[in-house]
Amino acid sequence: MIIYENKIKEAEKLKEEIERYRPISSNLLKQLREYYRIGLTYSSNAIEGNSLTETETKVVLEDGITIGGKPLIDHYEATGHSEAYNLLLEIVKDREIKEKDILDLHYLFYYRIDKENAGRYRKEKVIITGSSYLPPLPNKVSALMKRFIEEIPIMKEGHHPIECAALLHKEFVAIHPFVDGNGRVARLLMNLALLQEEYTITIIPPVKRVDYINFLEIAHTKKDTRPFINFISCMVYESLKEYLIIIRG
Repeated sequence: MIIYENKIKEAEKLKEEIERYRPISSNLLKQLREYYRIGLTYSSNAIEGNSLTETETKVVLEDGITIGGKPLIDHYEATGHSEAYNLLLEIVKDREIKEKDILDLHYLFYYRIDKENAGRYRKEKVIITGSSYLPPLPNKVSALMKRFIEEIPIMKEGHHPIECAALLHKEFVAIHPFVDGNGRVARLLMNLALLQEEYTITIIPPVKRVDYINFLEIAHTKKDTRPFINFISCMVYESLKEYLIIIRG
C-alpha cells in the first residue's frame, strides 16, 4: 500500500495562488462547472463499478445519447449524479449542511434507479462488499444521522477544512444510511464541505480506488483516520494543481 504524506500545507499555498486569479470570468466559470460535472460524475461512478468511460459519460450528459452495449443503470447513474451535482452547486451558498440537503442529493442520484428508496434512510441491513466493517442496524440510522448533522459545525470548528471534509466523508460512510449510493453521496458531501470553504472540486481518480477503499477500511476498523485524511489531502492538492493549470491557461 502506498503511503501518502499530508499535503494540507501545500494545498493551502495552491489555494492562495488560485485566489489571485479571482474573480474568474463568467465564461470560464461556466466551462469549469461543466468540466467538473463530467469529471466528478465519471470518477465517482467508476469507483463504484459503473462501466461508462469519461468520454461516454460526456456524451450521455451533454448529448442525451445512450451508449450501445452499456447497462441502462449506468446511464441512470450518470444522469442522476449530474443532477445531484447541480444541487450541490446551489446548496454551497447556504454555508451549512442540513439533513434535507443529504436526502435531496441522494434522491436526485437514485430516483431513476429505485424511487421507493431514493432520499430515504434504509430499513434493512447492508453489507459493505470487501469490508469487515458492519454498518449500524437500520433502526439506528435516523438517530445517528441527526447526531451526525448536529456535529458538523463542531467538526468544522475543530479541524482544518480538508480534515473536516475527510472526516465528514468517513463518518457518513460509517453510518451507511442508504440502501445504495452511499459512496457517491459521501464524495458529494465531502466536496460540499470543501466548496463551502472556497476549495475546488476534488476528484478521486478510479486508479486510486484500492488505496481509497483500504484507507477507509483502516479508519472504520482500526479507528485510525490519519491515513485517510492524508490520502484526501493529496487528492485535494492534485485537484487544486489541475484547477490552477486550467485557469492559468
